[in-house]
Amino acid sequence: MGRSRHLVAVVAAGLLLTSCANGSGPGPALPEETRAVGASPTTKQPPADPVGLIGSWTVTEVAGAAGGILRIAPADQGGLSWFGPCGVSTGMWRAGADGLFVADLSEHLVPDGPECRPGPGRTPAWLRQSTAFRLEKDIPVFLDEQGRQIARLLPGAKPTPGPNLLPSLAEPPVITPEVRQAFPPAAVLPAQLRPLSRDDLRGRWVPAGRDSGRAHVELRDDGEWRGSDGCNGQSGRWVAGAEGALLATAGPSTLIGCDNVPLASWLAKTSRAGMDGEVLVLLNAQGTESGRLARG
Repeated sequence: MGRSRHLVAVVAAGLLLTSCANGSGPGPALPEETRAVGASPTTKQPPADPVGLIGSWTVTEVAGAAGGILRIAPADQGGLSWFGPCGVSTGMWRAGADGLFVADLSEHLVPDGPECRPGPGRTPAWLRQSTAFRLEKDIPVFLDEQGRQIARLLPGAKPTPGPNLLPSLAEPPVITPEVRQAFPPAAVLPAQLRPLSRDDLRGRWVPAGRDSGRAHVELRDDGEWRGSDGCNGQSGRWVAGAEGALLATAGPSTLIGCDNVPLASWLAKTSRAGMDGEVLVLLNAQGTESGRLARG
């Protein structure tokens, strides 16, 4: 039996109470609640439309791992929730029209037992390995860096919220026109910026053109990033693709006040990045600059 947990703040997911309950139950068809308002079920979507990931899904075809329910929702509807064998975990996800995908579970409640221990590192291996996706007739398929299938999601899952999880965070996410507008294709990288490969992006970066103290971010080879805003430890996951594509998540952080640099926010908003001389320029989906980094 899981143990209750205090109210936690989940990045980009609002306030919620976690629970150790989970549920199951794939359905035969994509629920109407997960379709865009006014859209026909036969509306043709781009092959990698991130909106196609939104829903409550039963995770199947995962080698060597137990299944569960993955709820993928817009940030204001709860973000990412995993109802698995070790209870409920919540976090952040990002995806692009180019097929890139990254997700991280940063808040966990697990039942007693040596196989289910609380703390970081509880994101399932298959989810950490998922760096891309495709849609096969409205069925999302997660892929690894080599393009190999990691998992297949089946629609119609019905997670059980339990007594300490807000009921709305177990309901099917709703896709509205506003939700669709929140997932635009990323603007093209400006010609004056040079895209970097994933290998070139790895390593330690600091805010460019300022005395940032201890503020830094390290993009690691395993897809994790760690750093500091100058006072508070920060972390998340990242993935890079062609033409300067760069997506990252950001987990919870301590709130020590100082003259800090919001590096986690910069990364969580970034859709593309490119070098301007010796400076890495971070751009959001609209092509607006969110931050600048230099090697450090």
